[in-house]
Amino acid sequence: MNELTADVLVAGGGPAGAWAAVKAAEAGASVVLADKGYLGTSGATASAGTGVWYVEPEPAARETAMASREGLGGHLADREWMARVLDQTYANMNELAEVSRYPFPVDEHGRQIRRGLQGPEYMRRMRVRVRRAGVRVLDHSPVTELLADGSGAVAGAAGYHLRGDRPFSVRAGAVVLATGGCAFLSKALGCDVNTGDGALFAAEAGAELSGMEFSNAYAIAPAFTSVTKTAFYAFATFYRADGSVLEGAGSRRGRSVIARTLLSEPVLCRIDRATPDEQRAMRLAQPNFFLPFDRQGIDPFTDLFPVTLLAEGTVRGTGGIRIAGADCSTTVPGLFAAGDAATRELICGGFTGGGSHNSAWAMSSGTWAGRGAARYAAGLGGRAGARSVRALGEAGVRPSGPATGGHADHVAAVQAEVLPYDKNLLRTGDRLAAALASLDGTWRELRGTLREDGAGVVRARSAAAMAAHARWMYNAALARTETRGMHKRLDLPEQDPAQRRRLVTGGLDEVWTRPEAGALAVAS
Repeated sequence: MNELTADVLVAGGGPAGAWAAVKAAEAGASVVLADKGYLGTSGATASAGTGVWYVEPEPAARETAMASREGLGGHLADREWMARVLDQTYANMNELAEVSRYPFPVDEHGRQIRRGLQGPEYMRRMRVRVRRAGVRVLDHSPVTELLADGSGAVAGAAGYHLRGDRPFSVRAGAVVLATGGCAFLSKALGCDVNTGDGALFAAEAGAELSGMEFSNAYAIAPAFTSVTKTAFYAFATFYRADGSVLEGAGSRRGRSVIARTLLSEPVLCRIDRATPDEQRAMRLAQPNFFLPFDRQGIDPFTDLFPVTLLAEGTVRGTGGIRIAGADCSTTVPGLFAAGDAATRELICGGFTGGGSHNSAWAMSSGTWAGRGAARYAAGLGGRAGARSVRALGEAGVRPSGPATGGHADHVAAVQAEVLPYDKNLLRTGDRLAAALASLDGTWRELRGTLREDGAGVVRARSAAAMAAHARWMYNAALARTETRGMHKRLDLPEQDPAQRRRLVTGGLDEVWTRPEAGALAVAS
C-alpha cells in the first residue's frame, strides 16, 4: 500500500524508535514504524555492545551518577532530566529482563548484571516486541519529508519503499523522529544510515536545534576497519611511526594529540596495559572488536597496529532537535523527537561517549515520545486522516531552480569540510569561518539544483541533511567563543563562565544561533 493512515508514525528503527513504537501502541495508538534499513539490524546500536546508564535507585549512587559527568559536559545538563532518565532507564532495563527475557549475565551470587546490552540481541528482541505490539513495520522505507496540515502541525510523512521501488505516505496524528544523528557517511560502525535526515525534516517544519556545537566526536578505529568501539583503548599505549611513545595520546583524554599527529605521520597502538584476566574478559564482552584483528593475524595485546579517527558527529556528540516538553515534544505541534536525533544536552551537557548516557536517553526519550505522540493523536479525536496536508520537503526534493541531480558531488563537498581533523576537531575561528563559507556555497548550489528521481530522492535528501547539519554545527561553534565540553577552540582554550548557557540554532537558507532563553542554575 502506498498510502497509509495511523495515529502515530515513528521514523527510525533504532532503540529509540523501537521503544517509541511499543509505548505508543501500548497507549492504544495505531502505529506505523518506517526504517531506512531493517528494524533490528540497522544503526549504531545493532552492530555493537553498549553500556547503559543503569543505576540502582539508591540516593547516594544516583547522586554520584549525576555528578560524574557534569564537569565534563560543561555544567549544561539538567538535574531534573537526569533523574527522570535514571528512573526510566531503570524501569526499561528491568522490563527488558522481565518482558523481553533478555539474557543478562549474572554475578557470583546469581544476580543479573543490567549495566550493558549486546546490540544484536537487544535489537532482535525489540523487533519481536514491536511486532507483537501490533505495529506495522515498513523496512527499507526511509522517510524523505514531513507532511503538515493548514495550521502547520505535523500530520504525517512521505517516504520511499526501496525494495518496492515506489513512494509511500502515512497520514498520522503525530510523528516521532528517531532517525539518529549525523556521522556524514564517515564509515563509522553502523552509521551509514545516520545522515541527519530527521533534523532536516524538523527544521523544515519550523523546529529548533540545540547543542549543535557539540558535534565534533571522533572515534578511534584500527586503520584497516570501521570498528569504532573505543572502550578497550583505555588500556592502550599509542606510538609514533618510529616506535617512540606518543606522549599525551589516549582514548578518554588525548584524541586531539592523536589527530594532530595523524596530520603528518601514522599513529600506532598496542593494548598493552590489560592483564591476562582483563584480556579474556574483553574478548567475552565485545567479540566483534577482535574479529578484524583475528582475520589479519594481529594480536592487539602484543602487536602494534595503525589507528585512525572516524567522525561520529552528532551520533556520539550531544546536539540535535531541541526538546520543548517533558514528553519529548518539539516546538512544532504533532512533532516529537527521540534518541540521537534529539539533543542530549539535558542529561550530559556538552560531552558524552559511546553507549551509557546515549543508550539510556534512547530508551527513555523513546518511551516518553511514544506515549506523548499517542496522547497528542488521541486529542485530535479521529481527525488525523481527514486533514488536508502539504509536503514540507525542499532541498533535494523541490529545488528552487532547474534540477540537475548530482548528490555525490555535494556529499563530497560537505565531507571535505567536516571530516578533516584540522577543521572540525582542532577548531579555530578562522578554520570554522572558512569551512562555513564553503558549506554555505554548497547549500546554495544544492538548494537550487539538487533533485533525483525514484530511489535517488533518498540520497538527495541525505546530502541536503548533511549539508544542513554541517552549517548548524559550525554556526553554533563560531557562536560559542570558548572551550566547553567536547567543543574545543584552540584559539579560545579557556571556559568562559559567562557562556554557561545552551545555544539554540535553526534556519535553512539563513542559519541563526542564539542563547536559549532562561538562565541555568549556578553549578555547585
